[in-house]
Amino acid sequence: MEHIVGVADMKVSNRTDDTIVTYSLGSCIGLAIYDPQALVGGILHYLLPNSAIDAVKAKSNPFMFADTGIPALFKQIYELGAEKSRIKVFVAGGAEIMDQEGIFNIGRQNYSALMQILTRNNVSIWKQAVGGYSNRTVKMEVASGNIYLKTSGLKEVRL
Repeated sequence: MEHIVGVADMKVSNRTDDTIVTYSLGSCIGLAIYDPQALVGGILHYLLPNSAIDAVKAKSNPFMFADTGIPALFKQIYELGAEKSRIKVFVAGGAEIMDQEGIFNIGRQNYSALMQILTRNNVSIWKQAVGGYSNRTVKMEVASGNIYLKTSGLKEVRL
C-alpha cells in the first residue's frame, strides 16, 4: 500500500508491502529513516526549522517543524523496533524555490536545523540531495529500504 506524506506530515511503517512517498520537496525537508534489520521506515516532510515561531501550531502539528517533527519521527520508528545503531538516514529538499535571491534562505535554515539535531544526537546521514533550485520527490520501499529520488525535469533514480 502506498502512504503519501503531505506537507507538515509524517508516516512510518513496518509492513513490507508498504511504500512511503512525499512529493514536492522545495525548501521543505524530507527526512527518510530506515532500519534494514527491523524492516521499519518512515518519512517526515517538515516545513519550517523552529517551532518557536508558532507554539500553537507546533502543539497541534509537530510535523510542521524540524525541532518537533524530527524527534517524533525517531520516536515512532524506535517504537516499531528500529535501533539507532542500524538506521540509514536520507535527506532531500532544502532548495531555494521561492527565494532564489537567498533573502530568507528557508531551505538552508531547514537543513541547518536538521544538521544541528542530528549532530547533537550523533546520527549520520547516509545519502542526501539538498539545496539547489528544484523540487524533489522521495519514495521508500519498506521491504527493501530502497530510496527513489525524482528531481524536477529528471528521471527517477534509485539510490
